[in-house]
Amino acid sequence: MRVAVVTESFLPHMNGVTGSVLRVLEHLEHRGHEAFVVAPGAGRDHPLAMPGRSIPSLPLPRYPAVRVAAAPVASLARALRSFRPDVVHLASPFVLGWQGLLAAEAMGVPSIAVYQTDVVAYTERYGLPHATALAAGHTRRLHRRATLTLAPSEAARRQLEGLGVDRVSIWGRGVDGIRFAPHRRDEEWRTRVVPSVAAGDAIVGYVGRLAPEKQVEDLSALAGLPGVRLVVVGDGPSRPELERRLPDAVFLGHLQGDELATAMASFDVFVHPGESETFGQTIQEAQASGVPVVATGRGGPIDLVRSSIDGWLYRPGDADDLRARVADLVGDVAKRRAFAGAARDAVVGRTWESLGDDLLEHYGRAGALHAIDRSVRTRVWPRPNPSVGPGTPPLWRRYVALGDSITEGLCDTSRMPAGAHRGWADRLAQLLAHAAPRGGGNADVFQYANLAVRSRRVRHLVDEQVPACLALRPDLVSVLIGANDLVCVRVDVAAVADEVEIAVRRLRDSGADVLLATVFLPARVAAGILAHRFAAYNARLRTIAADTGAILVDLEATPELTRLELWADDKVHLRSRGHRIVAYRAAEALGVPDAEALADLDEAFHLDDGPGAEGSWLRRDALPWVWRRLRGRTAGDGIAPKLPGYVRIGPADLHRSSLPS
Repeated sequence: MRVAVVTESFLPHMNGVTGSVLRVLEHLEHRGHEAFVVAPGAGRDHPLAMPGRSIPSLPLPRYPAVRVAAAPVASLARALRSFRPDVVHLASPFVLGWQGLLAAEAMGVPSIAVYQTDVVAYTERYGLPHATALAAGHTRRLHRRATLTLAPSEAARRQLEGLGVDRVSIWGRGVDGIRFAPHRRDEEWRTRVVPSVAAGDAIVGYVGRLAPEKQVEDLSALAGLPGVRLVVVGDGPSRPELERRLPDAVFLGHLQGDELATAMASFDVFVHPGESETFGQTIQEAQASGVPVVATGRGGPIDLVRSSIDGWLYRPGDADDLRARVADLVGDVAKRRAFAGAARDAVVGRTWESLGDDLLEHYGRAGALHAIDRSVRTRVWPRPNPSVGPGTPPLWRRYVALGDSITEGLCDTSRMPAGAHRGWADRLAQLLAHAAPRGGGNADVFQYANLAVRSRRVRHLVDEQVPACLALRPDLVSVLIGANDLVCVRVDVAAVADEVEIAVRRLRDSGADVLLATVFLPARVAAGILAHRFAAYNARLRTIAADTGAILVDLEATPELTRLELWADDKVHLRSRGHRIVAYRAAEALGVPDAEALADLDEAFHLDDGPGAEGSWLRRDALPWVWRRLRGRTAGDGIAPKLPGYVRIGPADLHRSSLPS
């Protein structure tokens, strides 16, 4: 893989962005991938020393260590095009990252934007209210255009989603558990750095940039706390003011490498007051060093510090609470030791190697999403976003499937008697029954009904299927419908989606969970005529799912379903293999454990359909459909729902290849 990394910060300026970029580059090299770096230049004395391009930059006023770089997009695109990247990695993008994003778009290459710096909060801290709105708008615009955004914490993800950014996944940061380790603690260092430290005193330390957004001045709350000696590691524009406000603190300036690791391990308590952190890398380094942490209960620290287990989260902005939490640990050596051990255990698995491999998977997902974006004929929002994967084991006991011929199971004849069909919903019911917790007796019974009927439209969903479904009092309902409406000569897409929303809200108001599926098309030239309608309709379904709390299975964002070999001879229904894919995508969305592995196993044990149907498609399928339409009839006329009442799926039924039909 060839990865172009466009970063807002790089050597010789060392900060969190630079540090993570260096780790990414190291991992790419270790895994045999090629990298090309675009970064702000810092003069002739500091070349990149690696393949890439150095962009002329200017120092930021009041903070010369941070440099701002910009280059013409066309020039940047030429440089990247010569490298031929498979993906463009945007590290904490804002100015140079925006240009890198536009260059990636010009080349038709997927982009990943790694959100690391909360510029919006920084402008607030620096007292720039007009810049705050501009920063928020630019952040929204940039991350909405990137193929995929990676946020370091749940707090950061919520912040981005609040700005209207979709496709946000979590990618944290690794920690060097070898460099940062408890054995680095050095009593000689403690007495040398703090000569007056007494035997029972505790060194409370801070590590980070000394700037307004870090809120280091809040540590003045620790003044006069018995037995506490404050040590501050780092540099920045706020240092003179902080030295004045914290006269009893020891300021060590910038430390790195083994020197920093020794300082970190030699602390007794680590404090982190910044409320605008998207992650908190120094918190992880303190934990790896076996040092308990006291951090503000806002932003990235919430994901890292387990309050009352390996540290304390204090109320944001509450100086008294900060002081009390530090005093609690300073005055209780046994608690400090217990928290220290738990802190080290918490980060053992957070290696850069593991996080690097996760990043490579995100690169692959960005490539798949980019292909989907290019296939969509109209720009819709939110964009297609595949299921994020399995969660907790399902707890549902009564499942009802609603929809049309796809949910009825037409053309899925795998291991079924002549004239009978299986379908993705039948397959999903068995997966859910198998995954449901076992309680013994009737608690093991899973009930399933399928009210889908071929040729049904959304009005049938609202008028017929939903009332019948509510009478069954299900705890899970699947809804896959709308394609028959969208293929009509004239259709009001918004009105069709409004009816779906009515149905979903009625189901949700009953207390049932709803699995809402987007509709999809095969990769045929003729299908392109309908692509605009399908994309607009699916965009509304995604909004409906978000607004109602429905579980979305984004089948439009499943590239495999466009493959022609998954579609039956009639060209409008799925073969058995296609139904299997839909079933397992739905199972993943619902959190069925190991759904992906089960799908692979199922595929290995089943051959696809047998010989195709006899006769030409025109005579067998198309002409009868046209004749029915001319007569105002549908293929579903006179056909009852597949399973109008519940069938029971207990332990004895789990090994059957089919359900009653």
